[in-house]
Amino acid sequence: MSDTTLIRIGILVAGVILFFGIWFASTRPKKNEQGRRVEWRKDRSEPTLADEVHEALESEEIEAVPMGQQGELGLDAPAQQSELGRRQDENFDKIVSLFVAARAGQTLHGPDILVAAEKAGLVYGHMNVFHRLIDSRPEAGPIFSVANIMKPGSFDMNQIQTLETPAIAFFLTLPAPVSALEAWETMEPAAQRMAELLDGIVLDEDRNALGRQRIVHIREELRTYDRQREAPPLTRPGQW
Repeated sequence: MSDTTLIRIGILVAGVILFFGIWFASTRPKKNEQGRRVEWRKDRSEPTLADEVHEALESEEIEAVPMGQQGELGLDAPAQQSELGRRQDENFDKIVSLFVAARAGQTLHGPDILVAAEKAGLVYGHMNVFHRLIDSRPEAGPIFSVANIMKPGSFDMNQIQTLETPAIAFFLTLPAPVSALEAWETMEPAAQRMAELLDGIVLDEDRNALGRQRIVHIREELRTYDRQREAPPLTRPGQW
C-alpha cells in the first residue's frame, strides 16, 4: 500500500477519534433518556490532529486472527501488519458514527470489550481496531469499524487485560462495500448489542442518547446518499 494511502487511513482514524472525544478520562452519563446529552469531563487538553496521525502511523500492527484463538496464541505474539479490515479505496466522502459509553462512575474493560466484539460479529485487524466485514467477501473492506476513544484509538492486545476506557466509537466511512443504509442497519444493531453486553449506553455523534427520532433521521440521510450515488452523473445535485 502506498504511503499516501496509509497516511489517509491514519488521518481517517485519528480524525474520527479526535473529533469525537479522545482524551476523555471519565464519563458522566445521566439516565438513558432520549435526547439527553452525556457529558465527559476532560482532565487534559486535546492533542492536535498531527499528533494523532503520527501516533496512528507509528503504532504497531498485530496480525489479525480469530478472536477465539487469540488467547491460545498468547498476548506476546509477534506484531505484524494486518490487511484484515483495510479499505480497498482510500477515498471517502462521509463518516457516520456512534458511541457505546460506560455508565456514570464506570468504565469499559478490555476483556469485556473483546468478548462483546466477538459476539457482535467483529474481527480484530487493520489499525489494531475491530471491523465488521462481509462474511463472503472479507477482502472488500470494513462495513464499519470500532475504535477506542482513548489515545491513540487502538486496542493493544498486549495490554487488553488492563485496558479501561470511558467509551468506544463505531464509525462507517462511505462509500462502504455495501449500501450506506445497509451499512447503518448493520452497525446500529451491533452497537446496541455491545452496549447490552457491556452495560453501556448507545450515543449519537453529539453524545446524546440514541433515540428513535435520530435513527429515523439518519436512515433518511443515508437513503438520500444512496440515491445520489445511484443517479447518473449529470443528474446529481450541483451538476448541470
